[in-house]
Amino acid sequence: MSQRLRVLVVDDSAFMRGAISRVLSSDSRFEVAGQAKDGEEAVKLAVELRPDVISMDFNMPGLNGAEATRAILARQPTPIVMLSAHTSDGAAATVQALAAGAVDFVEKPDGEVSANLSAIREQLVEKLLSAAGANVRGSMTVVDVASSEPPMSRRAPRSPSKPMPAGLRVIVIASSTGGPAALVRVLPEITALTRAAVIVVQHMSAGFTSALANQLAEQSGYPVHEAKAGDELAAGSAWVAPGGFHLVIERNGTVSLSEAPPLHGVRPAADVTFKSAAQVYGARAVGVVLTGMGRDGALGLAAIKAGGGRTVAQDKATCTVYGMPKAAVEMGVVDEVLPLDQIGRSVTRLVSS
Repeated sequence: MSQRLRVLVVDDSAFMRGAISRVLSSDSRFEVAGQAKDGEEAVKLAVELRPDVISMDFNMPGLNGAEATRAILARQPTPIVMLSAHTSDGAAATVQALAAGAVDFVEKPDGEVSANLSAIREQLVEKLLSAAGANVRGSMTVVDVASSEPPMSRRAPRSPSKPMPAGLRVIVIASSTGGPAALVRVLPEITALTRAAVIVVQHMSAGFTSALANQLAEQSGYPVHEAKAGDELAAGSAWVAPGGFHLVIERNGTVSLSEAPPLHGVRPAADVTFKSAAQVYGARAVGVVLTGMGRDGALGLAAIKAGGGRTVAQDKATCTVYGMPKAAVEMGVVDEVLPLDQIGRSVTRLVSS
């Protein structure tokens, strides 16, 4: 790296600010541009210092992490990595910040944090480096719906337009980095669920997917559950794959959870769920790949397309990270490549046919 990444460290604890700053200053790839003791100061320094990336705690006096994230993205869009407490309250707070536009998060170790943060040092460094390249302006992009047809460069050829077969339809949505912020915009736009169920596979660790389901339920206006083994898919509801398990749709329309080895380095993996949806629902399946790092979902979309289902991917301009959608597009298995704010309506049209 020719130039060091400038990091703004935000935490209401002087001890934590110092500990994080020491970790980053000891790495030649980083420069600590400044420190902020609360959300208001974080917003002020983000505008003044224009850092490359921000490390931010959630629980602070005044503006909390989600509120500070929204304010920073509105004034000086900057990638933000949250530091999360490993508790149910911490998980809920972290998901709120991710839904507000934070790029990623790092879990604090259980108990007292050591002075040198050795337990999370490697993960913190890795996620700050990855986040620095994120397109945080993308998820805020709104396309003029008056010209709802995207340019041809954003589209792949459509499959023949024909109604779906009768019976329950299933919509499987895959996402990773930047996913929570994308999901809270897409799910409320999927409005015709009288004949369809939704499954979300977000790359997220155990303990956080339940908070994500709750957040999505608040935004969507229909039930969203963290999936449990034996749940029966039904129209009008959504399920989130639990962290630490692959979600498989069985022939009888129920959900099973697998602790098979991670795929693409993740568990849950979207490819596992997509492939089972293709096997069980065939032409009644819709696969959607949103923002995320890596290539999970591409092979699964191929299975859905081969089974007669429909496939959609988020476009590059509105992705926080254009990795997963890009892999699927390059494989030639995507029917529609759409901006984020058009995906929900497109999926609604598909399952309403």
